[in-house]
Amino acid sequence: MTRLNENYLKLPGSYLFSEIAKRVAAFKEAHPGEQVISLGIGDVSRPLVPAVVAALHQASDEMGAAETFRGYGPEQGYLFLREAILKHDYLERGINLSADEIFVSDGAKSDVANFQELFARSSCVALQDPVYPVYLDTNVMAGRTGKFENGRFGGIIYLPCTEENGFIPQLPRERADMVYLCSPNNPTGAAMTRAELKKWVDWAAANGSIILYDSAYEAFITGADVPHSIYEIPGADKVAVEFRSFSKTAGFTGMRCAYTVVPKALCVYDETGAGHSLNALWLRRQTTKFNGVPYVIQRAAEAVFSPQGQAQIREVIAGYQQNARVILDALKQAGLTAFGGVNAPYIWLKTPKGLDSWAFFTKLLNEARVVGTPGVGFGACGEGYFRLTAFNTPQLTQASAHRIAGLKF
Repeated sequence: MTRLNENYLKLPGSYLFSEIAKRVAAFKEAHPGEQVISLGIGDVSRPLVPAVVAALHQASDEMGAAETFRGYGPEQGYLFLREAILKHDYLERGINLSADEIFVSDGAKSDVANFQELFARSSCVALQDPVYPVYLDTNVMAGRTGKFENGRFGGIIYLPCTEENGFIPQLPRERADMVYLCSPNNPTGAAMTRAELKKWVDWAAANGSIILYDSAYEAFITGADVPHSIYEIPGADKVAVEFRSFSKTAGFTGMRCAYTVVPKALCVYDETGAGHSLNALWLRRQTTKFNGVPYVIQRAAEAVFSPQGQAQIREVIAGYQQNARVILDALKQAGLTAFGGVNAPYIWLKTPKGLDSWAFFTKLLNEARVVGTPGVGFGACGEGYFRLTAFNTPQLTQASAHRIAGLKF
């Protein structure tokens, strides 16, 4: 008899966004012809910018000629892209890293999900609540948690992010081996200041912990005191791994390209206390399990860092930021309290009295034909909240805002 990994049985019956899709599909079937506008899943709506498209065409042409054809590429990513990332995202910010500390992949989601494989099953995990489900679910799958009771898994250190603390995680009283932080945050839209992030770096150094830092939304930062990279904080290269993505920055959700930074200064330890390079272990994992991102996609990603690409992408991001302002204004008109939407493409609103997260989802869908994400799907501290995204088109965002502003509570 073949046994299964019973940790999978601890998970809820379906992934959050699958459940939303199922409910929306049922609504559309019952209301044919109705226009339903999605401000739910964080998928982009603007097309790839011209500089990226031109690079795609050129790289495709190269693949069609014997002289320039390429087969398998380096698992860590082509040097031309890693050097472009290094120059633009790190060296120009005064962060001293090297190209061999950057690993190109097919998505930050898969990297965040897979990176936990490098740690012992007995490792203690701390994460924000509410939280992007992938951080939690992959550790459940790996067997690092107890049972799911009262909205939480046993064995996890939850860091409540509430209105009272500005949705910023506070340092835990107990030690954790791995700490997941996301800033600007999904789902709350909150962003940690330099001083707040320094507290975490200092805490990790004092406790021998490793921070798994998701900065997928750094391109949306507007605040001068909000770091774009955790490595802007002195000493972070000894305690933190950083995950980045082209998905929201450059509209690559359908292209699949991201990168993870694993500094050589980072060590993990075996049962004898001997240290091992986390960089070397991640390289070993990637060369075994990953065949690399296609050449044409990496050339397109490289074009993101060209002067033309940067100018075009800034314009796209400015459009999404304007969408966020439109949504925030509509929520205010409806008499709802909302957070985020300034340093992030996510708006985190407080549901009206008498409505929990899923009840608000139903009301918004039934009365406004607008789809969002129930906060409770991100954790117990998300109950009573609701996430909207700024990634739809300006026209549909305006239409949804008009519908929301007219709701009565």
